[in-house]
Amino acid sequence: MTGSRRLRVAFVGKGGSGKSTISGSFARLLARRGEPVLALDSDPLPGMPYALGVAIDDGPIPDDVVVEGPEGGPRWVLDPRCDADAVIEQYAATGPDGVKYLQFGNLWGHASTLQRAQHAWSQVVREVDPDRWHLVGDLPGGTRQAMFGWARYADTVCVVVEPTAKSLHAAARLLNLSTATWAPHHLVIVANKVTDPAEIEAIGARLGRPVASGLPLDAALADGDRLGTAPLDVAPNGAFAHGVEALIDHVESLDYPRDMREPS
Repeated sequence: MTGSRRLRVAFVGKGGSGKSTISGSFARLLARRGEPVLALDSDPLPGMPYALGVAIDDGPIPDDVVVEGPEGGPRWVLDPRCDADAVIEQYAATGPDGVKYLQFGNLWGHASTLQRAQHAWSQVVREVDPDRWHLVGDLPGGTRQAMFGWARYADTVCVVVEPTAKSLHAAARLLNLSTATWAPHHLVIVANKVTDPAEIEAIGARLGRPVASGLPLDAALADGDRLGTAPLDVAPNGAFAHGVEALIDHVESLDYPRDMREPS
């Protein structure tokens, strides 16, 4: 990776494709390399904390951290006494590999509460120090949030796809992010739950671009999920873990402009 800026990666895909499992494992393995990682979860039904090994699944930023914005400005903003660094310091949970996990909103309470959390998300990712943290984000399943620009902080967007017709359909739509005005520098296809190398080739052919990483369908991970055990804890040296390591290597090897744009 050229330049000194740290990775900014977002994971998108159809619900159930495994993006939360992969994004949380990606963050943990990146942190094991001695890097400071901030995991950002904007999914109102969060699955990322289970992969991170964080004992929290509904811990959004408190309502009183967000206040009404100035006239003519955003509807909601962070309390002026609480900037992005303070939010991370006070409200981010810490995972077993030192990953900081920050959740923005869930489906508890009134919709206005979720709107407040979403505005907090936007401000934190805009103001977070790009030289301090690697950012690894998990977006909700489907295309809506991604298409509305919630991955605009990312320089690389990983599109997670299973070898199923519905997942391929969602992935094809998500690849249209390449045409957005804030398009990421790289769109990376991650084939998940594959049982045969031919499935990886078929996914690449269907989407018209090569698959960067193929991750296996692993029964051990499914057993761990039923027990609430993170993939890297149930199978620390398995094929899935090695596949995610290879994905990190691939993302780090990509070329990025030295004047990388700030997220808007």
